[in-house]
Amino acid sequence: MLHWTGADSRTLLSPTYTKALFAPGRPLDANRYYMIFPDNVGHGQSSRPSDGLKARFPNYDYDDIVDLQHKLVTETLGIQYLHAILGMSMGGMNAWQWAEAYPDTVDGVMPVVSLPITVSGRNLLWRRMVIDEIRSDPDWKNGNYTQTPRGWIDGYRVLRMMIDSAPALQHEIPDNVAADKFLATTRVQAGHVDPNDILYSLKSSFSYDPEPGISGIKAKLFALNFSDDEFNPDSLHILDRDVPKLQHGRYVVQQGTPSSPGHLTMTRHDLWAQHVSEFMQWLGDMPSKVGSSDSRLIVNPSSSRCDPCGWAATTASESR
Repeated sequence: MLHWTGADSRTLLSPTYTKALFAPGRPLDANRYYMIFPDNVGHGQSSRPSDGLKARFPNYDYDDIVDLQHKLVTETLGIQYLHAILGMSMGGMNAWQWAEAYPDTVDGVMPVVSLPITVSGRNLLWRRMVIDEIRSDPDWKNGNYTQTPRGWIDGYRVLRMMIDSAPALQHEIPDNVAADKFLATTRVQAGHVDPNDILYSLKSSFSYDPEPGISGIKAKLFALNFSDDEFNPDSLHILDRDVPKLQHGRYVVQQGTPSSPGHLTMTRHDLWAQHVSEFMQWLGDMPSKVGSSDSRLIVNPSSSRCDPCGWAATTASESR
């Protein structure tokens, strides 16, 4: 399970994700599957700029992230072959890369809200705008800031405008009072994210470009996007063009609704869990049966942690 930019494994272990995907009878019933939730380099408990190096932290890119994920699985956990990879946003981009870089190590991959093309168009512009806002702010002080730079707060607001769908924002912000509330909330939210961490994470995407090699992907690949995602516009018809190049490819563009939050629909797992079921059944898995007597819980006692719902998962940092 691969998280998105600015998140970590704990995000994917939230009660809402558990209920929609991992609980008994759900598509990734944790009584049946042993799951790995890595913190990507630059995030969570993996090494990141905010640990102390700040702007002196070594540069990394998405290839490095995937290579470290592979080392974590094969060298640290000793697992040479994966049944499936599910990734969202940055994690979805990493899923495309996994399938291409390690074609003989996984049965299937499911990239969600991502495209197999170089970061370009609006997706590139908003990243550049956020990076420039941070770096041009005098309070950034070459990464040695003592308070959250205003440039990051403004940059985060650009991100929120891009990441939410237009209908969702229209509903949420009908007037100036609602706009004031939105802007106040985003200021608080931005304060919980380290600007150096997000700067490194954003610029790490600039070398991403799996498109030239996707015809070499051997795994079954099920791409899921949302029609109201402003980061990966369906109007570009990228999946129409590229999925037919795959040896075993399928894709779904789920239609947005007035209440679906665009790119952030990835956090509304209840809205797309059925497609995870379709993906797992395509891999040959039978649907889970709640209370089935032959279900089994696989636990790595040295590295797993159990949640109150009674299931276990491995969480790990890539490099420390």
